[in-house]
Amino acid sequence: MDSSKKKWLYLAVLSIIWGSSFILIKKGLIGFNSTQVGGLRIIFASLFLFLFGIRSIKSLSLKDWKWITIAGFLSSFFPPFFFAIAQTEIDSGITSILNSIVPLGTTLVGFWLFGLTINKRQIVGVFIGLIGTIALIIVGMEFSPNQNYWYSIFIFLSALGYAFNINIIKKHLGHLTPLQVTTASFAVVIIPATIMVTYAGLFEVNFKDVEIQKALAYILVLAILGTAVANILFNKLIHISSPVFAASVTYLIPLVAIIWGVLDGEKINLYQIIGGVIILFGVWLVNKKKKPIKED
Repeated sequence: MDSSKKKWLYLAVLSIIWGSSFILIKKGLIGFNSTQVGGLRIIFASLFLFLFGIRSIKSLSLKDWKWITIAGFLSSFFPPFFFAIAQTEIDSGITSILNSIVPLGTTLVGFWLFGLTINKRQIVGVFIGLIGTIALIIVGMEFSPNQNYWYSIFIFLSALGYAFNINIIKKHLGHLTPLQVTTASFAVVIIPATIMVTYAGLFEVNFKDVEIQKALAYILVLAILGTAVANILFNKLIHISSPVFAASVTYLIPLVAIIWGVLDGEKINLYQIIGGVIILFGVWLVNKKKKPIKED
């Protein structure tokens, strides 16, 4: 299969995997609390990655480990806990839409702290995305009073962590392979995650309970596919395509997540869909390539 076909295949598979992650978190929360879900996701993903990448991180320097530690906690440690916490109060479909602000956050962080050049179109896109996010939260509070939209802050914090992570990797860890960065990041956070789930009462859970076993299976799938495998596929997608094309997965993730949410009984109204479309339009503007000027 040539690269042009592979990139579309990777895009479709990633959209399904990441779009399904939100419903898997929701199912995992049926048997475990948010700390346990986040911690188990990290532990399972770490162990899976160690099978393939543990040897690749032996050559890393102390300077590499410094930046990997920062990036690892920002992207591989806090977000799994934050997403689980958010979904204790917010439906999975809405959470996926809010997650679409990651490219906007990446642009802002890159501009303010990492010297990224940003044009007027991207500035407009950022503000449109932020307007859509605010509208989505306000509408949600009005039409879904049973959900606590203040928990959206955990999605924003996760997006900020991802934004820093992307810029750190681009500026300080570009000489390392994606497998090295991913494996090393999880090597840094697996011990803190284990401590977290231990104090969260994991060993007090009755694993003989059928519902607990089902929830554990969902978390295992989430960790292996939604975290470990998805990162590998995404890095391959970047390798065979452009960053702009790879970022287009952001447009498809909410569609998959919303379909799963509706099938699971979640409700979403027209105003929330409009808010989501506004966010995605802002993301599209930020990632849209400027057309080259044709010379006569």
